[in-house]
Amino acid sequence: MALAFSSVFRVLVASALVSSAFAALYDSPSQLPQTVFDYVIIGGGTAGAVVANRLTEDRDVSVLVLEAGRSNKNILEIEIPFYGPGVSTPPDLFWNYTIVPQPGYNNRSFFYERGRVLGGSSSVNGDFYTRGSSDDYDGYARLTGDNGWSWNSLKKYIPRHEKFVPPADDHNTTGEFVPSAHGKNGLVQVSLPGFAFPSDEHVIATTKELPQEFPFNQDHNDGTLLGVAWSQGTVGHPAKRSSSATAYLADEFLNRPNMHVLVHAQATKIIQTGTVKGRPSFHAVQFGDGLNLTGPFHAVNATKEIIVSCGPIGTPHLLQLSGIGDAKALAQVGIKSVINNPHVGQNMTDHSLAVAPYTVPDGQSLDHFLRGDNLTASVAEWNATMKGPLTFAVSNHLGFHRLPNNSSILAGGDPSAGPGASHIELVLSPTWVQFPDPRPPTGSFFTISVAVSCPTSRGTITLASADPFAQPNIDPNYMATDFDIKTHIEGVKMAQRFVAAKAWDGFILEPFGAYANATTDEKIEEYLRSTALTFSHILGGAEVSAKGASWGVVDPDLKVKGAEGLRVVDASIFPYLPSAHPMAATYLFAERASDLIKADRRK
Repeated sequence: MALAFSSVFRVLVASALVSSAFAALYDSPSQLPQTVFDYVIIGGGTAGAVVANRLTEDRDVSVLVLEAGRSNKNILEIEIPFYGPGVSTPPDLFWNYTIVPQPGYNNRSFFYERGRVLGGSSSVNGDFYTRGSSDDYDGYARLTGDNGWSWNSLKKYIPRHEKFVPPADDHNTTGEFVPSAHGKNGLVQVSLPGFAFPSDEHVIATTKELPQEFPFNQDHNDGTLLGVAWSQGTVGHPAKRSSSATAYLADEFLNRPNMHVLVHAQATKIIQTGTVKGRPSFHAVQFGDGLNLTGPFHAVNATKEIIVSCGPIGTPHLLQLSGIGDAKALAQVGIKSVINNPHVGQNMTDHSLAVAPYTVPDGQSLDHFLRGDNLTASVAEWNATMKGPLTFAVSNHLGFHRLPNNSSILAGGDPSAGPGASHIELVLSPTWVQFPDPRPPTGSFFTISVAVSCPTSRGTITLASADPFAQPNIDPNYMATDFDIKTHIEGVKMAQRFVAAKAWDGFILEPFGAYANATTDEKIEEYLRSTALTFSHILGGAEVSAKGASWGVVDPDLKVKGAEGLRVVDASIFPYLPSAHPMAATYLFAERASDLIKADRRK
């Protein structure tokens, strides 16, 4: 179709807009006051909620958010900060994803957690708020040729996005963070741990005893990442989870007359509506019943743009269902190619995760509060006072560390983003965290979770079927490179050195379970391959690259290469993992993306 048709199309659909008396959270397509909007955002998750909020700041702009899951409102398991992956979370809040058998994991397959609810994974994750190293962002700027993705450029979005609040117990936080690194008036609330554990003093003592390997870092989030710091989490004051839904889609924003959010609406196809300057133009979305995973199908239109924010699995899946992907692979499942881009669904990467559990004296861990009547009492305390052991994540401290410069592992090159980025993350938890294994009925534990911060293994997300409700093939390809497995082994040994410090004498009793056999490199590797899982930090299936690059899925402005009217804003666009839990970086990217979209509209 010619450009003339596209122009006429825009005029016709613009004239069809009907102003609603009020905006709302809808649970049925029949409740929508109109079917044509300026922008349609597919996905109300971590990034999609940000974009919806920022675009509707202009009252002349109408926005529809299509969310496959349900509302986040009034769900106790979401509101309690400690509840998250593997901890008392209703299964319908997750996509029913399963990882294909992993050769690096002895061909094991397992459930993969992704939030299927307003707020996406920010509503169900572990709450950890870590931005990563300034080197990570400067690397994104170099890869894209766009300095707007650099650390110094993105820092301006921190005060807009973040509101740093006191911890649940209102303790004096002097020396536990750097105030100048944080926002005071943003939307997502962030705080420090609000419940002290006996292990905390041993962690800090270790940073003083072994400062060369485990230095204390006052704040991971000021761009200088390395060392052990107090954790920061998306927990408000009072201590409820602060997600993209509670922050960017709070009632005051849902009440904007130009904001429309439809839940139980699973997008099944982005529809080509014409061509613009020889490029396929996309201004319509087909969706079905996300509650029952069925039709009938409905359609809505966007006069300006369709913004895909389905997350790092959902976005490449939907693009391929819509004919945007490897033409040969699409043909194999009966889908006609619209844009032949073999990079869609490629370059997918994730943080592999293994745990190093140790027993500690009875009553000296969080485990005591999480069994039987004690758990009931902990929930009651939280509900009555917003205080107690459930007011934060599973760890009061995180450590980000590098391999020694002379390590033989780095002989072939350093895959990290720079000298300030990490190779290994240690999550120091005063509890049992070996999900999905159930908590032992007795005993107290201190667990160090070990992850490779800059994995070199790359996987794929591909279609298993043209059925839009069938899950794709999800293959993270964990521990497929020598760097990843050797670095993971070194990470476990680093954890062992951490608890071998004299600071732990009398507190750490002994390694627990199968981990007790991980005493040599060979046995550690065997332990990793038989027990490692994931941090659920998958990203990269629609990666950003420089304008005109022969690789990548989106340009630096996040518009889909070769398309008109289509943009991606979520963690799938990251070309590599930041040295962090990627939620915070996703927020910053989404804030800048919103500005890019606004700038295009002004043009």
